[in-house]
Amino acid sequence: MSLYQALAARLKRLPPVLVPVHINQTPPSMRFWPMMAVGALAIGSALAPAPAAQAQNLTLLNVSYDPTRELYREYNAWFADWWVAQGNPRPTIQTSHGGSGAQARAVIDGLGAHVVTLALAGDIDAIATRTDLIPEDWQSLLPHNASPYTSTIVFLVREGNPRNIQDWDDLVRDGIEVITPNPKTSGGARWNYLAAWGYAQENGLDPQEFVGQIYRNVPVLDTAARGSTTTFVQRGLGDVLLAWENEAYLALAELGEDQFDIIVPSVSVLAEPPVALVPGHLGDDTLRALATAYLEQLYSPEAQAIALRHYYRAWDTSAAAPDDIARFPEVNRLTIDYFGGWAEAQPLHFGDGGIFDQIYQGQ
Repeated sequence: MSLYQALAARLKRLPPVLVPVHINQTPPSMRFWPMMAVGALAIGSALAPAPAAQAQNLTLLNVSYDPTRELYREYNAWFADWWVAQGNPRPTIQTSHGGSGAQARAVIDGLGAHVVTLALAGDIDAIATRTDLIPEDWQSLLPHNASPYTSTIVFLVREGNPRNIQDWDDLVRDGIEVITPNPKTSGGARWNYLAAWGYAQENGLDPQEFVGQIYRNVPVLDTAARGSTTTFVQRGLGDVLLAWENEAYLALAELGEDQFDIIVPSVSVLAEPPVALVPGHLGDDTLRALATAYLEQLYSPEAQAIALRHYYRAWDTSAAAPDDIARFPEVNRLTIDYFGGWAEAQPLHFGDGGIFDQIYQGQ
């Protein structure tokens, strides 16, 4: 019996609470690119108090990283229907998006997340070690290192690849402008950095010098992955965007395949965006059951198909469309263990005074 099933059995003995409910999500008409311009407003409205008529509504807050907006908009609607089908009142599901590191710090500083769905395990580890909100063994509580889907890092270039960018070594050429966010605030940026570091190590190069050369070609560091996508696709800056694979495919889908091309480098990373309950904010059985089911159902065939539809590499393909399964190319993806695990990589590369600070402040 899963934790959700055990809690649900207890809930059936409680009297029903019938209240008006809603799913607090950005309207479907606000598509990918317009949403980027109003990202802060969308987050603010998601965290606003519910109307008085809905004050007793069962509400779940998912604090997530930047590029998952479209994924969780669809998943939240599906999950709310599934939850009702189990005999429960319809919940309100709120989402907050931003750079993964910044989101982790917000939870540490008091943002009342019920679940976190962040870009890398190091950010959830930070919450676990700096607060009593999440147990230290959180990653063992769900399958696949608590990562219901994976991704990798690819290059997005302009149509026809006019600068002939094929691999990481092309990013250090004179005159090439590279767009990537700030690894101090963005989880995706840390994966970008590590992928470049791994390429250098795999090819016998000095990784610190190589990564430093790339950052010398970066004209601006946005705070999060979606901001860098905006810089590249809307503002027209840069020759190449270091992107989450799902962001790159989304750009093609939203703006047209005649605008950009995806380049798969010879070496990348196995990016495992993990999820976790925040038990310190789950004060009663009802809310804990809702939050537990919300994460467990991410592994269901239906939710895995949603993840694949939004360009994430899911584990279960049984309910997915064939085209969604076939789109992903083979790529050499280095795991975080290659870099010593997040417990080593985070302070070494991204901590105060770490290698990234040495690289960037030296420019």
